[in-house]
Amino acid sequence: MITAAISARRYPLFKLAVFLLLTANAAIFTARGTWSAGVDSAAWLVLLLLFELETAHAARLRGWHAVTGVRATRLVAGAAILAAAIGYLHEKAWLDAANAWLWIAMVILLEIEVRCSLQAASRRRLFGTTAAVLYLGLLGMVIVWMANGEWFDAYDAALWLIAFAAIEMNVLAMPGRG
Repeated sequence: MITAAISARRYPLFKLAVFLLLTANAAIFTARGTWSAGVDSAAWLVLLLLFELETAHAARLRGWHAVTGVRATRLVAGAAILAAAIGYLHEKAWLDAANAWLWIAMVILLEIEVRCSLQAASRRRLFGTTAAVLYLGLLGMVIVWMANGEWFDAYDAALWLIAFAAIEMNVLAMPGRG
């Protein structure tokens, strides 16, 4: 596990480094990629930041305005991600499309785990198996990009796997998750 390899004191620095690298990647995709790649990367970064906020810093989200702001931002980011995923299909960017739809499935799974934590905990094996299959599919995307010599895409995809594994550690540490 990521947290086992990194001390509790260094874990926040690790997550900060991952977020900074993903921010740099988003800037590169926005500047040099297609419309779909720029929107996709930026929207996923926003969604990842929201997951971090909601899972590791939930106590700071107090009051109607904070919760409403997070929900509205999540809705906009989700719409942008869907638009980008559809854009990849339109652009016939099949690897990007497959990757996007795998990530959409992963986020749906994480949303269910966060929003319905008691029900998810009672079906731990199903959620664990589904997450493992999705993570294997996403790891497969890294391998395919590497095999195609698309090194930046492979690096970016691997970094996203690390980032979401860190968020998953937050989800597993939430109350009601044993």
